[in-house]
Amino acid sequence: MRWFEIALVSLTAFTGLVWLLDKHWLARRRAARAGLLDEGDEPWVVDYSKAFFPVLLVVLLLRSFVAEPFRIPSNSMMPTLLTGDFVLTNKFVYGLRLPISNTKVLPMGEPARGDVVVFHSVQRADVNLIKRVVGLPGDRVEYRDGRLTINGDAVAYTPIGTYTGHGSGAEATGAQELSETLGRHVHRVLLRRDLPQPLLAEGEWTVPAGQYFVMGDNRDNSEDSRYWGFLPERNLVGRAFLVWLNFDDGFDFERIGTSIP
Repeated sequence: MRWFEIALVSLTAFTGLVWLLDKHWLARRRAARAGLLDEGDEPWVVDYSKAFFPVLLVVLLLRSFVAEPFRIPSNSMMPTLLTGDFVLTNKFVYGLRLPISNTKVLPMGEPARGDVVVFHSVQRADVNLIKRVVGLPGDRVEYRDGRLTINGDAVAYTPIGTYTGHGSGAEATGAQELSETLGRHVHRVLLRRDLPQPLLAEGEWTVPAGQYFVMGDNRDNSEDSRYWGFLPERNLVGRAFLVWLNFDDGFDFERIGTSIP
């Protein structure tokens, strides 16, 4: 959605500039020539700029520094998040960043283990992705046989049962559903042990300074740090905290207002 951010910043800057020019120069010129026919009327570009600038400015400030909406594009975060979920992302929890460049101007915190984060893809900067933080800088992360080990300590799991998916998530029906505890987060994950071995990415990684190891909750259907590497801190957008809408085959009103563990 980088194009939307660029368009929003450009429109806000343009309408704001027109508004300033009119306030300090153009309006006085019109007033001085008010005796001529129609010379006192505002040009349409000034009229529209004065009307839209406050709205655009508020949207830009809220989206850049408070909260940004994001639509879940795939099943990689099932069962926590479903395709068709629209989530809100806290933009200031990890520090205030400038729009477009994503440069941090005011540090305010760092991701915690287990946070669900939205970030710019390390492969395509114009694409936003969402995953769960598994490894922090300096952590030694191991993933084998569907289980995580962090710094030598096995992550706690509790079996829930066999998962039944609906809509776009029906493909996950039959997966093993478990409860996983990462830091202060208790959430559900899915495992599919019937997939071909090459798809079951396993290994051990040590997270470099200034980077993170992220994974999807749908562990055997997620292209994440196991495949493309570590997530740089500079790519972070924010922490997802709320499902505010779901639309897949129709509206799912039960998911509206769901907090993200």
